[in-house]
Amino acid sequence: MDRLVVAEKNSVAKAIAQYLADGGYSTRKINNVPVYFFKVNGEYWASMGLKGHILDFDFEDTYNNWGSVEPGRLIELEPVMVIRWQDRPYIMTLVELAKEARELILALDSDVEGEAIAYEVMMVARLRNPRLRFRRVLFSAITRDDIRRAFSRLTTLNVNWARKVFTRMVLDLKYGATFTRLLTLSARSSKAPLGRGEFLSYGPCQTPVLNLVVQRALERENFKPEIYYKIKLTIEVNGREVTLESVDKFKDLRKVQAVFRRVKEASRAIVKVAEAKEVHVNPPKPLDTVELERRASRFLNIRSKQTLDIAEELYRQGYISYPRTETNIYPPTLDLRGIVKALASTTTYGQYSRRLLASGIRPTAGRSSDNAHPPIHPVKAADKAEVMARFRNFKYWVIYDFVVRHFLATLSPPALVEEQRITVEAGGVLFEAGGLRIIEEGYFSIYPFERPQVNPLPVGSLRVGQQVPVKDVKVVKRKTTPPPYLSESELLRLMRKYGIGTDATMQDHIHTNVKRRYIKIVKGQCIPTPLGKALIASLSKYAPTLIDPNFRSRMESMLSLIGSGREVPESVRRRLEEEASKIYASMKSNSRQLGDELAKALRSMLNGDEAKERGKGS
Repeated sequence: MDRLVVAEKNSVAKAIAQYLADGGYSTRKINNVPVYFFKVNGEYWASMGLKGHILDFDFEDTYNNWGSVEPGRLIELEPVMVIRWQDRPYIMTLVELAKEARELILALDSDVEGEAIAYEVMMVARLRNPRLRFRRVLFSAITRDDIRRAFSRLTTLNVNWARKVFTRMVLDLKYGATFTRLLTLSARSSKAPLGRGEFLSYGPCQTPVLNLVVQRALERENFKPEIYYKIKLTIEVNGREVTLESVDKFKDLRKVQAVFRRVKEASRAIVKVAEAKEVHVNPPKPLDTVELERRASRFLNIRSKQTLDIAEELYRQGYISYPRTETNIYPPTLDLRGIVKALASTTTYGQYSRRLLASGIRPTAGRSSDNAHPPIHPVKAADKAEVMARFRNFKYWVIYDFVVRHFLATLSPPALVEEQRITVEAGGVLFEAGGLRIIEEGYFSIYPFERPQVNPLPVGSLRVGQQVPVKDVKVVKRKTTPPPYLSESELLRLMRKYGIGTDATMQDHIHTNVKRRYIKIVKGQCIPTPLGKALIASLSKYAPTLIDPNFRSRMESMLSLIGSGREVPESVRRRLEEEASKIYASMKSNSRQLGDELAKALRSMLNGDEAKERGKGS
C-alpha cells in the first residue's frame, strides 16, 4: 500500500475514497472496522475512520483505588497515556494498515481537537512503522471539490495545537479526579445516601457552568416583588380606539386613585408627540458554532448538544460545512453566489434565491476568524423530501433548513421598519404608546425567526396639539417580576464570554450537569436542582476559585499560549498544579462541614423523589 488516510469518522473516510478514487473503491472490514481501498494515479490507497480520540490520560491502576490514595496526591502524579478500551478495534486496524504504508495522511477534523487526535494516530502508527511519513490534510466541507482541493495541498501537523489539547486533558483529569474524590469521600463520611458507584463530580468547566445557573436561580429566589400601578387611557382616532399607558408608575394606591379621578374628568386628551421614524434592521452575521447552538435553542427549542450532533452528521453526509468553527466572516475564496445558484434549483429556496441573485448579494460580516474554517453554510442544495429520506428524523430537516435560511439571510438586504410613538396629555398626566410596522420585508422574507410582531399606530392621523376624545380610563395593578432562569442560549453566551469550554465542547458541559442531576432544562430554561445548589453553596464557602468562571477563563488564556508556541506545557501545568494544591489544602481542612452539607442536600433530594413516587402511586 502506498498511502493510508485516517479520518475522524467512517462517513468521512468513505467520502474521501469516493471522491479521490480513479475508478471506484472496494470495502473490507478489518477487526469489524470498514476500510476503503482504491487507486489514485496508479498508487494503492486505503482510508479508514475513527470515532474521535483513540488515546486518553489516566492514572496508573495503583492510584485508581479511591479508598487507599489521598486525593491530594493526584495533583503531583504524572498521568499516563492509555488506549481507550472501546477504540481497540480502531487501533488494531490502524496498526495493521500502517505497517504496509509508505505515507499516512492525517485527515482528522481541522480544529485543535482534530490536531490532537492526528497526533495520537501518528504516535500509534509510528510505533509499528518507524519509517512512515506523515502529512496533514485540512478541509471544511465534504464535497468532491473541497476534498480534491485539500488533497492537492497537503501540509504538516500543528504540534503546538496538539500540546495545548493534551495539557488541557491532563489538567482537567487532575482537577476533576482530585476534587471529585474529595467531594464524594467527604459526603460518604457524613453518611450521604450515595449508592454503589455513585459520586459527586467536579469538572473545571462543568462546575463553573453550574455556578452560572445557580447564581441566576438565587437572584430569582431572593427577588422581592413590588406592587405598582399604571393608568390606562383609551382615546379615539378617526373611529379607531388606541390604548396608552401612563408614563409614570405609582407605588401608592391613594395617590394613583387621586390621579385617576383627575384624568377621569378629562373628556379630551391633547396630542404631544405623534412621530414615526424609519429604521433599518440588519441581517444576522454568518453562523459560527455557538451562535448555531444559541439560535437553535432559542428559535427551534432544540438542545445545544443535539443541535451540534445533528449538524456534525449533516456535515459528514455532505449537506453543510464543518460545524465546529469560531469564524463569522465569509472568506473571499468562498463562492457565495455559486451556493445561492445551487439553492435556486430547489423548491423551498428557489424563488427567494433567484430574487437574491437578481438584486445582488451583500454578505454581512462579524469580527471573528479562527483561520481554519469558514462560517457554517450549506454545501448541498436539498429540499425537505431528500433530507427526510436520508436521515428519517424531522429535526435534521429543521437544522438544515435553519442553516440555509440563516445563510441566505446573511446575503440579503436589511428589513425596513417604521417605529412609531404617540404621547398625549390628559388631566395633567402623560400617556404613551409605541407601535411598529414593516415597510420592506428584506431578510425577514427568508428568516422569519427575527420578524418582529407588528402593531401599527395611526400616527399619520394625528398632529401635535390636536385634541382627541377620551373613551376610557382605568387603573391596572402590577408587580415587578423576577429575572428568568438562564436560558440555554444565554448560558452559551456567558460560557463564550468567560472562555468556559471550546465551541466544540460547550454543549457537553451543559449536558454533563444534566446527567449528574445538578440542573434540569425545562422549555429551554436551565433550572438547578437542590443538589446542584448545595454543591455550589458548599464550594462557594470552601473553594470559591473552583466555581469562578474567571478562573476557567484564566486557565484557557494560559493554554492558548501553548497553542501559539509562546509557553511550554510544563510551565503552564506547574503554575496551575500549585494553585490546585493550595485549593485542596483549604477544602481538606473543612471536609467535615463540606460532607455534612452535601449529605443533607442528598437526603433532602432523595426524600423529595420518594415523595413524588408515592404521589404518582396514590
